[in-house]
Amino acid sequence: MKNSKPFQIAFLGYFFLIIGVTCLFQCHAQNNDTSIYYVNSITGNDQNNGKSENRAWKTLWKVNQQKFKPGDKILIAAGTSYNEVLRPKGSGAEGKVIQIDKYGKGANPVIHGNGYKEYALLLYNVEYWEVRNLEITNQGKTAKAKRRGVIIRAEDFGDCHHIVLEGLEIHHVNGVIEKKKGGGSAILWENKGHKIKTRFIDLQILNNYIHDCERNAMNSRGYAFRTEWHPSLEVVIRGNLIENIPGDGIVPIGCDGAIIEYNVIRNGIDSMPVGDAAAGIWPWSSDNTLIQFNAVSDHRAKWDGQGFDADFNCIGSIFQYNYSFDNWGGFMLVCNNGKTLGQPHNIGTRDTKIRYNLSVNDGLRPYKAHNKRFFSPIFHITGPVENTEIHHNIIIIPDKPISEIENTLIEFKDWGDSYPNITKFENNIVRNQHSASILNKKLTTGFTQIENDINKDFNYDERNPIKILEEMKNHPFMENSREFEILCDFIQYRMANPDPRFSEDRFKD
Repeated sequence: MKNSKPFQIAFLGYFFLIIGVTCLFQCHAQNNDTSIYYVNSITGNDQNNGKSENRAWKTLWKVNQQKFKPGDKILIAAGTSYNEVLRPKGSGAEGKVIQIDKYGKGANPVIHGNGYKEYALLLYNVEYWEVRNLEITNQGKTAKAKRRGVIIRAEDFGDCHHIVLEGLEIHHVNGVIEKKKGGGSAILWENKGHKIKTRFIDLQILNNYIHDCERNAMNSRGYAFRTEWHPSLEVVIRGNLIENIPGDGIVPIGCDGAIIEYNVIRNGIDSMPVGDAAAGIWPWSSDNTLIQFNAVSDHRAKWDGQGFDADFNCIGSIFQYNYSFDNWGGFMLVCNNGKTLGQPHNIGTRDTKIRYNLSVNDGLRPYKAHNKRFFSPIFHITGPVENTEIHHNIIIIPDKPISEIENTLIEFKDWGDSYPNITKFENNIVRNQHSASILNKKLTTGFTQIENDINKDFNYDERNPIKILEEMKNHPFMENSREFEILCDFIQYRMANPDPRFSEDRFKD
C-alpha cells in the first residue's frame, strides 16, 4: 500500500487534466456556438440546413421558425425577392449581436409584405439586433390604417437594448392618409407594457431611404403620460433620406435625449384632407431632444406644414444648425394645448431653444387652411408654451408667389384659450422683401425683442444658401462666431452631398 500513493496522485492529476481539457473544449464550443444562415428564394430549399450558400433556405417562413442565438447571422441573397413577412425570433447579447444582411453582388433583397400583416418586417420582444441592406414594401390591394413597413415593438420586456436599422429602402406602404383614422408609416417603434415597464436603450435608425409611403415616414409610441414616465434612451435617428411623404417625417414619442441629425426630408405631397396636420421633424412627449444638421423642405400638409415643431409635453428641445426652405406652413411651430395643460399627458412645453438655423422662403401655403386664412407664419407659437428662446437665426422672406398668402414673421395664438408666456426673440437676422408682421404680440406675456436686424435690403432672387450665408458672415451677430461657422460648414456639406446616405464624410460638423 505504501507504493500506491504516487500512483494515486498521478491518476488524480491525469483525471483532473482530462476534465480541464474537456471543460476547455466545451466552453470554447459554447462561446463559438454561432451560425450563419443563408436564404435564397431562387436556389434555396427549406429542407436544407441553411448553413452554407449551397444549402440555403428558400423562404422567410423558414427563418421565422428558427430561434436565433447571440452572434448568429441571417444573410439573404442579393437580387432575390420574397412575397411574405419576416418576423425573426431570439435575442443577441452585448458584443454578440444578431445580424440580418445580404450576401453576394447585386440589388438588395426585397421583402414584399403585400399587406398580409400590419408589417413586412417585425422585431418583437428581441434585442441586440442589426438589420441592414434590405428593400421593403407593404402595399395591400386597398389602403389600411396602421399599416407599416417595419415595426420594432417591445412589450412587457424591460429594457430592450441595441436595435439598429441601417441602409434599408422602405417604400409603397399604403396606410391611410388621415391621422384620426390610424394613419400608417414606413417605420414604427413602440414600447409598452403594464406588467413590466419597457423601453428602448440604444435604438438607431441610420442611413435609410424612405419614400412613397402613407401617411408618415417614422413615428413612435411610448410612455407619454408623466404618471407612468419611462422614456427610451440613446435613440439616434441619423442620415436618412425621406421624400414623397405627405405626412410627418420623424416623430419621437416618450424619449429622453433623442438625437435627430443629418436627415433630409424633401418633395412633400399635398394629398391629405383639409385640417389634417403634419410637420417635418417634431418631438412629442419627449425631453431634451437635440434636432440638428437636418434639411427639411417642401412640406405641404393642409394644417401645420412646418419644417420643424416643438410639440406639447416636451421639455428642453433644441433646434440648431438646421436648413428649412420652401415649407408651405413656415419654418417652426411651438405649441401646447391649454385645455389639457396639467393633465398627465401634458405637463407643458418649456425651455425650447431655436438657434443658428437658416430658413429661406418658408410660408407658402397657396390656399386657405381650415381656419379660413392663407395661414403660413414663419414662426407659429401657440398655446401656453413657456420660455421659448429664438436667437441667431437667419430668416429670408421673399415676396409670396400669390398675393393672398399672409406675410407673417411670428404669430402668437391661443390654442386652448391660453397664449404663450416668455418668448425671447433676440439677435436674429430677418430679410423680408415686404414688411412681415408679428401678430398678437400684445396678447402674449413676456415677449421680448432684443437687437434683431429686420430690414428689406437683400437680393431676394438669391436662393443659394451658401451665397446667403457668405453675405452674412461679416454681420455683427455672426462675425467671429463659432456657431455660425458650424452652420456654414453644414450647409456647404449638405449642398455637396444632397443625399445623406452616401457621402464619404457623412457626419462632418
